[in-house]
Amino acid sequence: MTNGKPIEILLVEDNSGDLFLTKKAFEKAKILNNIHVAKDGEIAMNMLNQKDEFKDFVRPDIILLDINLPKKSGQEVLAEIKEDKELRKIPVVVLTSSQAEADIAQSYEKYASGYISKPISLKGFQEVVTAIEGFWFNIVILPKDA
Repeated sequence: MTNGKPIEILLVEDNSGDLFLTKKAFEKAKILNNIHVAKDGEIAMNMLNQKDEFKDFVRPDIILLDINLPKKSGQEVLAEIKEDKELRKIPVVVLTSSQAEADIAQSYEKYASGYISKPISLKGFQEVVTAIEGFWFNIVILPKDA
């Protein structure tokens, strides 16, 4: 899928520990990637809508979204993405610490592409990243303008 270009990933995460583990796991990834970080839901939507200082932001190939975010929740971000004709094509994988059935159901009702419970170790994060890579970048065919 990459054609020599890095995969553009938007990681929407406010927890510094989870941010560190996720970035470390992607550093060890087998595919070339660029991770862009939004630490709250408002920043994520500004990036995706290319507002203000993000006017040159490259739309991501995939979004990894925590649902427990300040300013605008991950569920609100997910709903806005899936309501937008341009953004809805981007796969959104919820990557969160919540295992609550209500959060899982609500995420899928809002058209999340997947729901993953965050592991607590670097090894666990590496396993998740490997699975994301294998599925989203080697198996699935995404629209070229996603």
